[in-house]
Amino acid sequence: MTAIINPDAPVDRIGAQTTFRVAKRVRGLSDRSIAWLFVTPTIALLLAINIFPLIWMIRLSFTSLNLSMSYLPLRFVGIDNYSDILTDEDMWVRLQTTAQFVISTVVLQVVIGFGLALLINRQFRSHSFWTTIILLPMMLSPAVVGNFWTLLLQPQIGPFNYVISLFTGIPPSSFSMTGEVALAPWTIVMVDTWMWAPYVMLICLAGLRSIPDCLYETAEVDRALAWRQFWSITLPMVMPFLMLAVLFRAIENFKMFDMVNLLTSGGPGSTTELVSITLKRAAFEKWRTGYSSALAIILFVTVFGAANIYVKVLNRVKQR
Repeated sequence: MTAIINPDAPVDRIGAQTTFRVAKRVRGLSDRSIAWLFVTPTIALLLAINIFPLIWMIRLSFTSLNLSMSYLPLRFVGIDNYSDILTDEDMWVRLQTTAQFVISTVVLQVVIGFGLALLINRQFRSHSFWTTIILLPMMLSPAVVGNFWTLLLQPQIGPFNYVISLFTGIPPSSFSMTGEVALAPWTIVMVDTWMWAPYVMLICLAGLRSIPDCLYETAEVDRALAWRQFWSITLPMVMPFLMLAVLFRAIENFKMFDMVNLLTSGGPGSTTELVSITLKRAAFEKWRTGYSSALAIILFVTVFGAANIYVKVLNRVKQR
């Protein structure tokens, strides 16, 4: 009898042994090792995109780098950039303008958003349709919103001035919402509130939907009035969600740039010049890279420190 020789048998045995060794190594990994195996690429990407540029910016903040005069040698100036920023009276005015903008917008957005959430939570007829209509502004990009409101607020062709004229009798072309010192700050507050109050409404609506119905049923058995139910049940239960909305909107508005830049470009004069616009001008118009890096670090530390304190307070509220 002739023996049949399979020439691929050694290759198959080698492949089987290799597969067995790989499988044995994988089975020998602990859960912690497997977790690190999947997390490592993400950590490496974050280091490359976030941490490395941050470290590089910290390094540049201690130098005299100016890209408009890149032929000059790079000098180490220590904390001179930080000292110039913190002793600049104009910079403190910009910070005050930014703080006023943040406080005004957050207060209005929380009040209006919470009120809209209370209305939508009643689930009246066609409430889904009206919820979609209310959410439309936050679906638009800030660039679209800025250009859209710029046209609306034009004194000659914009309908906004004509609507104001119907109620006040003031000629439409006699005032400019974005061109007058007294009106421009409130204009950017109004537009930002129009855009982001629906976002606060969504967060508050989630809080209202999470309140158990049994609490209201118990309150009705005790003959508690609607106002009493609001102060004793609704507001305390929604408070963590309100504080979360305040945190998100305060952080976003502190670094607000695109919409305000399109509406007023910081004008008239420097009435609406937020600190983010000052940073942009220092970095990309005056090319003071070292100075702008120091300003960015100061803003980062300010936001991070305030947010860290606020989160601790938020956690205490949640634990009550």
